[in-house]
Amino acid sequence: MFAFAMLSYIQRTSVQDAAEKIMPALHLSQFQIGLLAAAFTVAYTLAQLPGGIFGQRFGARYTYVLVGIVGLVATLAFPIASMTFGATTLFVVLLAGQALLGISQGPVFPVFAAVVESWFPVNRWAIANGLQTAGMNLGGAVTPLLVEVLSKSFGWQGALLWIALPVGLVTIAWGWYGRNTPREHPDVTPSELAELGSSATETTPPPTLRRLLKVMGDRNVLLLALSYLCMNYTFYLLTFWSFLYLTQVRHFGGVEGGLAGAIPWIGAGLGAACGGWLSDRLAERIGVRWGFRLVPVVTLPIAGALLLVTMSVSTPYAAVFALAVAFFMVEITEGAYWAATMRVARADTAAATGVLNTGGNTAGIITQPFVGYLTNSGAWGGAFITGTVFAVAAAALWLIIDPDRRAEID
Repeated sequence: MFAFAMLSYIQRTSVQDAAEKIMPALHLSQFQIGLLAAAFTVAYTLAQLPGGIFGQRFGARYTYVLVGIVGLVATLAFPIASMTFGATTLFVVLLAGQALLGISQGPVFPVFAAVVESWFPVNRWAIANGLQTAGMNLGGAVTPLLVEVLSKSFGWQGALLWIALPVGLVTIAWGWYGRNTPREHPDVTPSELAELGSSATETTPPPTLRRLLKVMGDRNVLLLALSYLCMNYTFYLLTFWSFLYLTQVRHFGGVEGGLAGAIPWIGAGLGAACGGWLSDRLAERIGVRWGFRLVPVVTLPIAGALLLVTMSVSTPYAAVFALAVAFFMVEITEGAYWAATMRVARADTAAATGVLNTGGNTAGIITQPFVGYLTNSGAWGGAFITGTVFAVAAAALWLIIDPDRRAEID
């Protein structure tokens, strides 16, 4: 599951990280690169809830095989289309390919939350989700350098083709070894099942329209989704645009640029892993409500302030450091968001986290074209200021979220 998360971010950020090479080669503007990112994000967002419902209905094993196969096709589509088509036809095909990639990845995180609900004790849900998020951030960290190194040997099209190989291998491995629940796996022992308690032995009922509507309308699920939308505006700003900021404004290039682009992602991965552990510990010590609230309420305003610091520091590596700590402060909240939603929804975790991630990725629909428009005219300061505003709003919403109150679904 860690590998699927890591590869999903290599797939989705590789085009953005190769944008400096792709734009002159295919005669695309920076705004058009933003539209390609938006095509992925719109499709990905719309696939969240259906993906979660699909995974809840058919199980993680089958769902992730399908995710891998469709994602592999979509990853191959970009370099192959660029060798085959031209002008307007090419751009339309590239948009369709990015949309297909978004659809393929829609179930990845909601279905993972359902896997965590089955495979982990309740007091380890935040750290399990945090480690999954660390996987995606590791993918984001290695992509700039990976694309740069592969492009030097094989060109940017060859680099994107090579990225498809591990996707196929992980899909085959998952189809062979993965299972939906612990009791289905031959390597899980009776003592491990006993440690997991009822989550390992209870059968999750199939989703019904009535239950799904109650999940979608639950106050805390909706508030978490709204806060996650605000947080993810800042996340998408850092994810898709920090590397271009470092190359265009701070003038990093080549392998040095790839290494500099990786540093904020390393900060994000550390934040996700630490945040999951911290959220679980705080929930045990001071209760679920404030244990999960405390991390985002403190760290998200700090992340917003660091975006302003990034613009004001004089040296390029100071800007890299500020971005890395800002990304750390954003991603330290992931475990709290996902574990809180799981506690509210329980058996309907896949559907509820589908709602959560629909909200989160709606932010991408807003961020991508808007930031593309601003940065196309060089207004990086305005783009970073909007990230600060959304980070503070996300923190404020946590003050009225109660993750200790279960949804009335039955």
